[in-house]
Amino acid sequence: MILPPPAAITTSLFPLIDSTGVFVGALGGALASRRDTRFNFDYVGIIGLGMISGVGGGLARDTLLQRGLPLALAYPRYLYLALFGALAALLFGSSVGPKMNRAILVIDALGLGFFAIAGALRAQAAGLGFLPCLLLGVMTAVGGGSLRDVFSGRTPSVFERGEPYATAAAASATVFLLMLHFGVEARVASPIGVLVGFLMRLLSIRFGWRTRAVHSYDL
Repeated sequence: MILPPPAAITTSLFPLIDSTGVFVGALGGALASRRDTRFNFDYVGIIGLGMISGVGGGLARDTLLQRGLPLALAYPRYLYLALFGALAALLFGSSVGPKMNRAILVIDALGLGFFAIAGALRAQAAGLGFLPCLLLGVMTAVGGGSLRDVFSGRTPSVFERGEPYATAAAASATVFLLMLHFGVEARVASPIGVLVGFLMRLLSIRFGWRTRAVHSYDL
């Protein structure tokens, strides 16, 4: 599948989407770390894990693209946004009270949509085809949370039986890339792609959609 040339992406679209994803991802990651009763992280742990959640996926994406320094290192605003998101969760997370779990889920779903589109946009701007753009979109969406899980001492949840997180990211990026392929402008396709990932993530939680564990006797 042939995507539009990189020039079709406006210069302001990617930074806006990527920056929003970094802040929301850091906020959601730090909120999730606050409620972790297994390790009882201190403020350093919560801020660190929040920042990893915010910039981890983008760092992995940019490292694979090999187009200069990763954006989070070349442009300090990404690190500041991740820091502010983590600090917001640290300072105000307790005020959420019993609604914290719901807030985390909504923030996490929103971050997934933004990251999936940001990753696909970044790969498309590098001149890559449909499948590489899709893969890097998914990597951007799940990379930060996976690194947070690793640093927290657990298996990345995206690899285990559970809610279809990576599937929602793939659906988000796929819809966005297909719309680009059929001539829809990026500024129109982007919010629709974000919305697809956001809604699919929330619907999977609402209706209890779960992926199935694969055992040797299933093959």
